[in-house]
Amino acid sequence: MLTYEDTLPWAAAMRMVVTRKIMPPWFADPRYGHFANERSLSADEIRTLVAWVNGGARKGAPEDMPPPAKDFVQGWGIPAPDVVFQLPKPFSVPAAGVLDYQYVIVPTGFTEDKWVQALEVRPTDRAVVHHIIAYLREPSSDYFKDQKPGVFFIAPPKADGKTDTSALPSDFLVGYAPGQPAEILRSGEGKLIKAGSDIVFEVHYTPNGKPTTDQTKLGFVFSKSVPKERILTLSASNGTFKIPPGDPDYEVDASFEVQKSVKLVGLHPHMHSRGKSFEYRLTFPDGKTETILSVPVYNWHWQLWYNLADPIDLPQGTKIECTAHFDNSPNNPENPDPTKPVIWGQQSWDEMMVGFFNLKFDAAMPAKEISSPGAVHVH
Repeated sequence: MLTYEDTLPWAAAMRMVVTRKIMPPWFADPRYGHFANERSLSADEIRTLVAWVNGGARKGAPEDMPPPAKDFVQGWGIPAPDVVFQLPKPFSVPAAGVLDYQYVIVPTGFTEDKWVQALEVRPTDRAVVHHIIAYLREPSSDYFKDQKPGVFFIAPPKADGKTDTSALPSDFLVGYAPGQPAEILRSGEGKLIKAGSDIVFEVHYTPNGKPTTDQTKLGFVFSKSVPKERILTLSASNGTFKIPPGDPDYEVDASFEVQKSVKLVGLHPHMHSRGKSFEYRLTFPDGKTETILSVPVYNWHWQLWYNLADPIDLPQGTKIECTAHFDNSPNNPENPDPTKPVIWGQQSWDEMMVGFFNLKFDAAMPAKEISSPGAVHVH
């Protein structure tokens, strides 16, 4: 809604959702952390909007109108992309059934290292897309090394016979889920894509009653110069849990220990329909602890990033600790089946416990120095 005429038909609905604090979607407890992208409205702002609606939602004086909204690039939430990658062909989503995660490898064709300042994943049919993750596969990586580019495939079973795992790749580039905006980094920051890298798309399709197709796009806006600081997305995750049937408040923990001094700039909790609450804490090498984000009422329909207003310095050895609670009881209206135990799984009726976060560090530092095989701990 960019104009008065766009907004007027929705005035009563806006009054209802802001007074009930359904909109705008923002779930952080205000007692912890300060966030650059906070969407919540103050009590005064809510009173002003309600008074406007109650007074007839009249149009204001023309001289008080704000300047026109900036021109948006059609279909994108970032400036005009410098390059767009797309799934090699439309994927046919049937009307019904359960689909495994679909993967496809798309070569970048980059002959030199590229720094990216803005990234966005755009499904062509959002109605059937649960989520998308674009991973980077650098030339030296063995990730899906036996799979051919340009062909959809299902991840082969692992040696232990299991496909699902919480050991997420550390080369997470950008993701899409409902409510998740484009990723636009600050000036002087960038994500690195090395020459010869491939993009590995992971797409979770969920049929909704009618057949359709999707041919997702991924857009990049390149940095105008080599940034001073690199952004890397990592996670603390736990895939070993088993939530008992009917349990209304099951706790799952995970943590990540940084191996070099870095800065923390963003947080992104991820669970499915039984997700109840999520908390991030820091434990510093001197033993001091600090809660930096609490989401007391998690809403899996809105997969939000919480970008810190001011980066937090993390000395080497600092632990990023995550605690999630799940409601597998009949009192959870989103619960698909409270009579069954729940474990980690890909489908929306399974569960996940992932605390994504963005770290910032000197662009010259190799990313592998920040993480190590023992950096992630589950409890």
